Amino acid sequence: MTETGFPAYRGQMEYFCLGCGASHGTEELYYTCPSCGSVFLLRDLNFGELRKTSGQAWRDLFDARAASREPAFRGIFRYYELMAPVMEREDIICLGEGHTPIVEASPTLEQQVGVPFAFKNDGQNPSASFKDRGMACAFSFLKYAIRTRGWDEVLTVCASTGDTSASAALYAAYVGGPVKSVVILPQGKVTPQQMAQPLGSGALVLEVPGVFDDCMKVVEHLADNYRVALLNSKNAWRILGQESYAFEAAQWYGWDLAGKAVFVPIGNAGNITAVMAGFLKLHELGIIATLPRIFGVQSHHADPVYRYYAAEPATRAWKPVPVEPSVAQAAMIGNPVSFPRVKHFAERYTKIAGEDGFSVVQVTEQAIIEGMLLANRHGHIACTQGGECLAGLLRAKELGLVQPGESALLDATAHHLKFIGFQDMYFTNSFPPAFGIAPKRELANRPYLLIEPAEKERLSAADYTQAAAQAVAERLGLKKK
Repeated sequence: MTETGFPAYRGQMEYFCLGCGASHGTEELYYTCPSCGSVFLLRDLNFGELRKTSGQAWRDLFDARAASREPAFRGIFRYYELMAPVMEREDIICLGEGHTPIVEASPTLEQQVGVPFAFKNDGQNPSASFKDRGMACAFSFLKYAIRTRGWDEVLTVCASTGDTSASAALYAAYVGGPVKSVVILPQGKVTPQQMAQPLGSGALVLEVPGVFDDCMKVVEHLADNYRVALLNSKNAWRILGQESYAFEAAQWYGWDLAGKAVFVPIGNAGNITAVMAGFLKLHELGIIATLPRIFGVQSHHADPVYRYYAAEPATRAWKPVPVEPSVAQAAMIGNPVSFPRVKHFAERYTKIAGEDGFSVVQVTEQAIIEGMLLANRHGHIACTQGGECLAGLLRAKELGLVQPGESALLDATAHHLKFIGFQDMYFTNSFPPAFGIAPKRELANRPYLLIEPAEKERLSAADYTQAAAQAVAERLGLKKK
């Protein structure tokens, strides 16, 4: 099984409700169950056919596709059979998403942390976040639906703290034609860098007062009552695309995940859902022999999933929480829509990997921002969510949850430039009190003006050069030759 042409296999996809167990065909776009209101998973009714192929044959196929020139395999659909195998080559979109680098921690940073680890830099996706994995799948399915069902107009809509809107607007602009993009953002809660992305892609950007959870209620109402294509993680096609993170991680490590711990930030909980689902698929097909341990990470300013799993199993009850401002903006969600999926996959995961196969740790806002600064001062490009994962690793180590000989993979979900304003707030000690962050003076890094502009105007060109160079030498303590 080493061919690298477009696959002949086709699946039979259906929506499966995690609440009442009802199933629905994919002829319509569903986001929540019309019977009970719970969320869906997508499953392939022909998945049993894939079990007839050995794990080694699958490994050989996916490794061969890594060198293929087939356009459909340039992105996440290298793993076509495991994701949404109903589309034709012409439906598949690739803007360069997926196959983001795994970068080992610098030796100095690893020594400081005390655990071998690496970042998977999902900020090197086209819109600079992991959301592109899910959007590539969701928009490919929309193209498939438009082609096969003759739809002449599709209005896509999403709520966002920044990354989802940037990704949705980018893919909608690329597809064009009947696809139009609307994004709904919480007023004043999105960084200028993230706001610029959907505006630049031509999306209609609408703001409402409140936080992400308020925006999510608006788009849920729209999806329930109007003909729109919802692109938040309630969209099960998006979750399928994000499973590619797990596939890539396994492939990078030669399909051997023994002794690995994967840290994933939890916001709306779609990503940790997809990561667990992806690893479980690989294990079910014998592509990997061992499941890595999974650690979800939440800020103490938005931690409903942590609170659920911190309780004794017999007393656990799901409760949304009010959120406070967080530098990990994508995780500032008090009522994640994918929690039922997290619970579903965590139960399946721990049956195979053991009770310690899935955990959730809580970290402080101070630890998150300083985790980002620590990583980036050692040559990485971690966002605040990447800083959250590093803080999670340090917290797990402090709690004795990291096993001897274990190494970690940290999910840096976006590019750090999206959150550069928080770095500046730290350096200038300008965080509003609600963040609860007290910057450490030794971590501040600000530009230093060597010569005042008025002094430059007073000096001749030659004298200015000499004076500036002398100021550099004095600043650095340089010695003359």
